[in-house]
Amino acid sequence: MRYLLFLCALTLSAAAFGQTKQISLEDIWQDYIFSPERVSGFNFLRDGKTNVRLEGNKVITYDLKSGKEKAVILDGESLKGQAGFNGRIDDYTFSADETKLVLSSETEQLFRRSSQEFFHVYDLDTKELTAVYPEKKHRLASLDPTGARVAFVVDNNIWIKDLTAGALTQVTEDGQVNAIINGAADWVYEEEFAFSSAIYWSPDGSHLAYLKFDESEVPEFTYTDFKDGMYPEYNTFKYPKVGENNSTVSLHAFNVATGNTKDLITVNKDKLDRWHYLPRVDWTTRGDQVVAQVMNRYQNQTQLQLFDLQTGEERTILKEASKFYIDVHDNLTFLPDGKQFIWTSEIDGFNHIYLHGLNNAKEQQQITSGKWEVTDFYGLHEGKVYFQAARNGPIDREVYVKSLRGRDLPRPLAAEPGTNSAQFSSTFDYFVLDHQTINQPAVVSVMDGDGESVRRIIGNDDLLAKSREYGYQPVEFFRFTTEEGTTLNGYMIKPNGMDEDEEHPLLMHVYGGPGSQQVLNNWRGANMAWFQMMAQKGFVIAVVDNRGTGARGELMKKQTYLTLGKQETEDQIAAAKYLGEQAYVDADRIGIFGWSYGGFMSLHCILQGNETFAAAISVAPVTNWKWYDSIYTERYMRTYKENTAGYDENSPIHYADRLKGDLLLVHGMGDDNVHFQHTAEMANALIMNNKQFDTYFYPNRNHGIYGGPTRLHLYTKMTNFLLSSLGTKAR
Repeated sequence: MRYLLFLCALTLSAAAFGQTKQISLEDIWQDYIFSPERVSGFNFLRDGKTNVRLEGNKVITYDLKSGKEKAVILDGESLKGQAGFNGRIDDYTFSADETKLVLSSETEQLFRRSSQEFFHVYDLDTKELTAVYPEKKHRLASLDPTGARVAFVVDNNIWIKDLTAGALTQVTEDGQVNAIINGAADWVYEEEFAFSSAIYWSPDGSHLAYLKFDESEVPEFTYTDFKDGMYPEYNTFKYPKVGENNSTVSLHAFNVATGNTKDLITVNKDKLDRWHYLPRVDWTTRGDQVVAQVMNRYQNQTQLQLFDLQTGEERTILKEASKFYIDVHDNLTFLPDGKQFIWTSEIDGFNHIYLHGLNNAKEQQQITSGKWEVTDFYGLHEGKVYFQAARNGPIDREVYVKSLRGRDLPRPLAAEPGTNSAQFSSTFDYFVLDHQTINQPAVVSVMDGDGESVRRIIGNDDLLAKSREYGYQPVEFFRFTTEEGTTLNGYMIKPNGMDEDEEHPLLMHVYGGPGSQQVLNNWRGANMAWFQMMAQKGFVIAVVDNRGTGARGELMKKQTYLTLGKQETEDQIAAAKYLGEQAYVDADRIGIFGWSYGGFMSLHCILQGNETFAAAISVAPVTNWKWYDSIYTERYMRTYKENTAGYDENSPIHYADRLKGDLLLVHGMGDDNVHFQHTAEMANALIMNNKQFDTYFYPNRNHGIYGGPTRLHLYTKMTNFLLSSLGTKAR
């Protein structure tokens, strides 16, 4: 059974979206006229009533309630030339007491989350600017909570600078490129555990904890850049693929007063060692207690290990296991009394909040419950927890508050249909609410602690008017049930004034990876503008979330375990068949487009669904999981040796002989994440089966394939490919 769920936030109708202008690729990818206004660089001060933004190279404070400017506390241009500062502020952070600012400049991106730059510390009282390490670019400068010292990483070693005396202390000395990294994550931790900084000041500034990565036994990967030289440049870095050696990771604590270092724990030192990963480090409320999260290589067992630096004691404060895998998160929060902590877990089948005892590993209380997911944890204040959840259904998000001790139900602070996300002040008296729907760009407002509106910051009214001016069609949500009995969510865009009895080509878009969601009630950005453009050209657009996607409980998300690609492909083919049965869809002209995991899915659909799909665009695809990184792949598939059938039976490489429709294969040759190797091997398999296909490659571009006119170039090709393959006329 199927039903349509129409959004009604602004009572948008097809008539309200009357087409008056044609959307062009230049509008989307050159002039960016459909880009929403955003609140960037928004930070709260400790008083909970003042916010700070970086605007026009100035750090400016504003009154949160009125929005009026209070003061320009720093103008980057006025400091140009001082202490080697170039006058441009790339980013800033405050010290804990808000008397100092750490400024970054001349930032050079390394990988997804990492960069190197020059750091300076600006004293708001003395107006003095101090270079952290003027000799060369460095990384991850972090002030201690007292504001007296700054720790940073240079040449894979950790240093501490005393800001009063100017003295430098070298904490580690064994750093070496492609061998030993101190204080920063290696490539695979950065990519899959989502952090780059591995230095952690204690709450009182007495200790600096840090991770050391020994990647000397990790295999290397090399990709090539072409930059108009006589010879190309070769970029070689450590990249552990499935079943290969990972870094040996150890946790240490440096005592600032004595200069002594304590070695706390090492994982993956012995290949028989149960604990293989160390994805998170946190301090308790005390300056002598540090907590490390450890996991086995399968990532289905984890523990929190507490180290008491004063007594030398080590104890386990939490254990968790799963028959599938455990997701790493940042929700560990210690209560002010130092006796309990917050943790989120899927142990009851849905992601919820739990209260644990710090001194009793068996002490546990479930704070939220129900067949719905906590999707973000915002914090704890005065006995209340603040969080985001998909309580009203998987396509929406609401903001809630709940007592930590009582049996009260979660109280909504923001629950209008759509996606509500919040950023709370340090006092939790106010929060900034971002509310958006799939048909309405973000409205950002200041709210008080009870969820009452104080003022609007931005409304994106111009963008909403522009979407009407250019004939955006209303997006419709739908559900359908597959023959196997799984109900799937989707959304659809139809051409303006479409005759329901006239057949149209269908373009499906897919990502489909574990825990992801595309069918979400939020503004979809540049791809949505492109979809609207394709609808103007007569295409029906549809997106369906397959099994394995998020916000519907652990079993929905994790049933693709050990067979990535199988259930997802079955569901996308089922969706295409279902949509092809609609009177307004031409079942012989169905195409699909995906990027990264979605590229992997697009290949499976055009190959295994060769009787259903007539065309596919696959951008930066994984083509066999054995060529991808260890942490991500083994979490879902274990190793190739253990699960050979799971890998091979779900690799598009092995279905190359089935290609019937039109295929466009695209990849960046400088992709450090999903290597060009994947597309090269796919191309070779197609060639060996004498299958014709189109291919576009982008030298020096990474996984995102961007820079200058690159996106315009790519989407021009994609548009022309679809028009040629599926055929339609502009409306």
